[in-house]
Amino acid sequence: MTIQQLKNVIILSEKLNFTRAAEELHIVQPALSRQIKQLEEEIGAVLFKRDKRNVRITAAGTYFIREAKKLVRQSERMAKQAENIQNGKVGEIHIAFTHSIMQTILPDILKTINQRTPGIKAILKEMNNRDQYLALQQNELDIGFATNPMVPINLKSKVLHIDNFVILLPENHPVDEKNYKDFSVFAKEEFIFPTVSDGPNYVHILESICIDVGFTPKIVHETDSASTSFRLVEAGLGISLEPISSLHGHEYPIKSIELKDIKQKAKLTMMWNPERESEFPELFQLLKNWKVE
Repeated sequence: MTIQQLKNVIILSEKLNFTRAAEELHIVQPALSRQIKQLEEEIGAVLFKRDKRNVRITAAGTYFIREAKKLVRQSERMAKQAENIQNGKVGEIHIAFTHSIMQTILPDILKTINQRTPGIKAILKEMNNRDQYLALQQNELDIGFATNPMVPINLKSKVLHIDNFVILLPENHPVDEKNYKDFSVFAKEEFIFPTVSDGPNYVHILESICIDVGFTPKIVHETDSASTSFRLVEAGLGISLEPISSLHGHEYPIKSIELKDIKQKAKLTMMWNPERESEFPELFQLLKNWKVE
């Protein structure tokens, strides 16, 4: 089994047509058919059902193609990293983050990385908790920074910073820092929450803030974008809970109350796949020893 054979299978799974797949691969159609047949015989499983008109992926093929994509991505990454080392470069590292992370600790982390391990190119992407888990497990990411993640067992993690939550309110809301007593005052309010599917543990923590004072939040809008949440609050379409870090640098005409006396905290957490540690040993040692000042 070769990487090229895996690439052939992936292209065929996308085209579901031997002629079109062969054209994209710049080989003749009989050669592609022969290669796929040889691979199926080698692994002892039929990947594609074909007749005169159709090509369909089998159940075995669905699994094989998913794993083949991981191997091809990994081989391409290995080749790129080897080239970088040959050319005297450290390489590139893929980092995902949630909004509050970028507003607090991530800029300092990136600055320190540049100083301590010059030559590393950071590729950054804002991404919700769930997508970070998947990308880390599939080696599409090196490091993820998330808020209150439910870290899968095959990933490692470290809490880098703990924030208080704040309640975000429209400017004309009758409750403010002076007359606020406890969170039960918001029992009849409509809330803007993140989606459960993208961060179930984070949403559970937000819900527990309400439940602890005797009510279940009435959720009228869901969004995983902090800036969208700010806009909805500004428009009077609900109130929202955010880590206080999310407010850094914002200029929205809304007000906030810091919730200092509740047990729930926003835990800004670094996650990584331990398989990546050997590729960037100095970097991971730096991050595992990181302390927020």
